[in-house]
Amino acid sequence: MSKRTITRRTAVASAATAIVALPLAAFSRPSALAYAFSGPAADRSLGLTAPLACTRATPRKTEGPYYSPQTPARANLREPDTRGQPLVLHGLVLTPDCQPVAGAVVDIWHSDENGRYDNSGFRYRGHQFTDSAGAFRFETIRPARYRRRTSHIHVKVQGASTRLLTSQLFFPDRPVENARDGIFREDLLLSLSRNPEGWLGRFDFVLSPA
Repeated sequence: MSKRTITRRTAVASAATAIVALPLAAFSRPSALAYAFSGPAADRSLGLTAPLACTRATPRKTEGPYYSPQTPARANLREPDTRGQPLVLHGLVLTPDCQPVAGAVVDIWHSDENGRYDNSGFRYRGHQFTDSAGAFRFETIRPARYRRRTSHIHVKVQGASTRLLTSQLFFPDRPVENARDGIFREDLLLSLSRNPEGWLGRFDFVLSPA
């Protein structure tokens, strides 16, 4: 199987500059993930409506053994040779009072269609920054399950003035696998639907202040 590898030397973290309510000083410091906060990304025009209540921060989950730092800044994680089912993952990053966290970094990684992780390159790994509405959007595939784990997506999320969140997202159409996974939490389920192009998953992150 052919493999497109992006080395850590060529990984680039970038975000478009835009007006933001947070102080500029907040964007001058690096995140805990070593990606510099530089303001919100260009408007993605996703039109996502924030929930009415965001008082509870998104639960934390273990990072696991397969995290790689310094991933590429990109929205499309799909590979030319993939046999995985297409998935669009999108959502909002919000404060506990449902305000958008503009310019937050969202870093994701997951297994491939065979349940394997790429630990030498950046296959199905990448990060981006939220726009002024707190929105993010990744094009990727549905990860396969592997031994003792249900299908899941790893995430690290941090705003310029928030704590770092490390967690995992799960799929609601895998109830049997989910029930057997000791890490699974129901409140980390994606909102999942299907369309002619593939799957659409949404999850809104609520971050605690720093």
